[in-house]
Amino acid sequence: MPRLLTRRLSLRQLELRDAPEIRQLRSDPRVNEFIVRAGAITLAEARLFIEKINRGIANRECLYWAITRKGCDTLIGTICLWNFTADRAEAEIGYELSPACQGQGFMQEAIETVLAYGFQALKLEAIKALSRADNVRSLALLKRVGFQPGAAFRQTPGAAESGLAEYFLAPVANDPALA
Repeated sequence: MPRLLTRRLSLRQLELRDAPEIRQLRSDPRVNEFIVRAGAITLAEARLFIEKINRGIANRECLYWAITRKGCDTLIGTICLWNFTADRAEAEIGYELSPACQGQGFMQEAIETVLAYGFQALKLEAIKALSRADNVRSLALLKRVGFQPGAAFRQTPGAAESGLAEYFLAPVANDPALA
């Protein structure tokens, strides 16, 4: 699992010591507002979640990074590539960030770094993002980093019926950051 660095952040593999922050993040109603999942979780459930994610990484099912500030190893969010197609040409990106850290450009930094890794190191042909259609801030972020609504890509069955907006990004030949 590669460690990725940005100007202000370090993206590293989740560890069991992250359980308190994972519990807090996955229990925060502001984080869960646009995500379909159980509400508050216990510390034991957070540990089980971390173990499940790390098994998925070991089995090449996903890449899942803890987002930390450089110089402080406390988790402030997560970002992942998952739902790879069978040919591993496409993947889905997912992310969440502590409300105390939102609005500071951290997630944009993390997304740009993970996109570059996906296109350059993994040679992905496309990366998909699903967001609730009413999650205005997430949709604006996706557009800022180059995602576009896409009918030309494989659609996720049931996404529109579930109120999800589907956005895609593929490398652009004249964009050295993503090509």
